[in-house]
Formats: sequence, C-alpha cells, structure tokens
Amino acid sequence: MKVNNAIQGIRRLFLDTAPIIYYVENHPNYYELTQVIFDGIDEGLLLGVTSPISLSECLVYPYKLGLIALAQDFIYLIVDGENINFVLIDEDIGNLAAQMRARYNLSLTDALQIATAIQSNCDAFLTNDLQLKRVNELSILVISELTL
Repeated sequence: MKVNNAIQGIRRLFLDTAPIIYYVENHPNYYELTQVIFDGIDEGLLLGVTSPISLSECLVYPYKLGLIALAQDFIYLIVDGENINFVLIDEDIGNLAAQMRARYNLSLTDALQIATAIQSNCDAFLTNDLQLKRVNELSILVISELTL
C-alpha cells in the first residue's frame, strides 16, 4: 500500500521505535517512507504520539557508542518535536497494557506501546513489527508493507 494512502484520514499516529530510528538515522531502505510521514507531522497534517518506551529504545545505540549529538536528536524529536505528543505511562496505560499482554501475548514493551496508543486515541500505530498486526483495537501500519 502506498504510504500516502495508508495515512489518509489518520489524525493521530503512534510512532513505534523503529520508524523513529529509520527517520533520524536515515535508514537506506526506509528513510524515504518515514520522511513522508514526518513531513506530514511537520506540516501539522498528523499528530505524532510517542512514549518513554520509544525514547529509551532509541537512545540505547547512541549512548552505547557515545554519540551524544545523535542522542540529543532523538530526545528533541521524541520529547520536544513540533506536532509530537510525548505521553507518559500512567496507571491506566499500565492496566490496559496488562490486558493487551493477556489478550495477545505481547511483550511488556509492545503492550505498553499499544496501550499508550489506545489511551491516547490514536487512529493508527506505525511500526515495523509484523506480529503487532494481530492487535485489533487500532490500525497497525507496518513500514515494510508500505511503498512510495
């Protein structure tokens, strides 16, 4: 499916870790696809939603290699980016995450991401994890299934 068609009608889009990394690190296979999405966010056509899980996962590699400027790029985009809503995990998200884990046998991090997206009224969840397509509570968009 074409990326523009996939995001048509979506107002709130949860950004899982992989698409953020692809965009910030200019991934050779997925940068152009994620650029379309982040352009939509920059233009205010989409509201991106993220969580501390996305932040933590994105920062591992830069911190491991001492790439402080790259870490700051991630922090700025995820926490302070324009048209990006950084949602803290609270008891309601924790409760819903437990339900998602029980229903779909998700990892804790995936369950917390999905629960954050649902609690934040996201229309879709952008990931590159095909296994998350079994979640029925919101639309799951998988980067590897999108085209330009």
